[in-house]
Amino acid sequence: MTKRFVIRRPLPEFGLWEKMADGRAVFSFDLEATARCNLDCRHCYINLPAGDRAVKKRELGVDEIGRIGAEAAARGAVWCLITGGEPLLRKDFFDLYQALLSKGLLLSLFTNATLVTDEHVRFFKKFPPRDIEVTVYGVTRETYERVTRTPGSFEAFKRGLDRLLRSGVTIRLKAMALRSNKHEIAAIGDFCRVRTKDYYRFDPHLHLRFDRDETRNTAIRAERLSPREVARLERLDPERLGALKAACGDLLPAEPPPGSHVPECRHIFRCSVGQRSFVVGPEGHLRPCLSLHHPDFLYDLRKGSLADAWTRFLPHALALESNRPEYLEKCGKCPVVNLCLWCPAHAYLETGALDMPVEDFCRVAEARAEALKSG
Repeated sequence: MTKRFVIRRPLPEFGLWEKMADGRAVFSFDLEATARCNLDCRHCYINLPAGDRAVKKRELGVDEIGRIGAEAAARGAVWCLITGGEPLLRKDFFDLYQALLSKGLLLSLFTNATLVTDEHVRFFKKFPPRDIEVTVYGVTRETYERVTRTPGSFEAFKRGLDRLLRSGVTIRLKAMALRSNKHEIAAIGDFCRVRTKDYYRFDPHLHLRFDRDETRNTAIRAERLSPREVARLERLDPERLGALKAACGDLLPAEPPPGSHVPECRHIFRCSVGQRSFVVGPEGHLRPCLSLHHPDFLYDLRKGSLADAWTRFLPHALALESNRPEYLEKCGKCPVVNLCLWCPAHAYLETGALDMPVEDFCRVAEARAEALKSG
């Protein structure tokens, strides 16, 4: 049987990290404090029931989180994002937060804001995070709760967000572009920009479920916008289109001369995943990025050390190259790959293989390229 992947030496970028004065690499990490959530958003790739006792029992404890934070800080970590699920579901959230803060880490928080109380606001005033980022699913109750499938969640969201905005803490707002809220995306943008002024983003890419629940995946696929709808939304948002042009406009290649040779790229990891950052899941599994849940890329920090994961496991895992003809002929030579949603993590969620092209992602890249060219 043909071997699909081969291991090469670690990519050169692993030796090019920014260094601190004492020689340590500077990086950040995400902590998924829980996969549980009080909402049941139809597009969510991770959420489990808020009251799931078995899931709660497997979550990292405060002491374990403190140990991981200490190891990360010792190796040069400067920033940690606390995310979920919904992190505020954890009864020990304040202890968890302070365990990381005490290691000298800058902290950020992702929350849906529905559980924010006056006690949280007092806490954040006393121990300010770098920022708190809140997702806005809609600006009307009908749309918001169509997405969250949780009665009363819109009023809870508004109360929680108002508390955060009055607190003086830096608040950032974002949205997911879904079929259920696409008619409100422009209004969501206005809502967010009025309240934060300097920051707003929306994401049109919906991950499939990490647990591969096919019933939930069917619901997620039904919420996805078409490639042309994605490109149209980006084109209609001047800030989004400007950012896309700034980041990717100069990557659009000129048409190659007939018969010219396009260099072949066998590496499947083309981003900086696992080089300046990593993710720790609720049960203590380190992985290179948020989206990558392939079993070959999970390292159990309850059984090993961050030092071993960082210096041995990640460089070895991320040095994979592909021998799959479909990948080499499509993704390996694609001139607009930088405009694509494709990456090994997304490919695995979509197809079960790390190096399989995804036709829908090709269409998104083509639509984006067309939008950038037409300006």
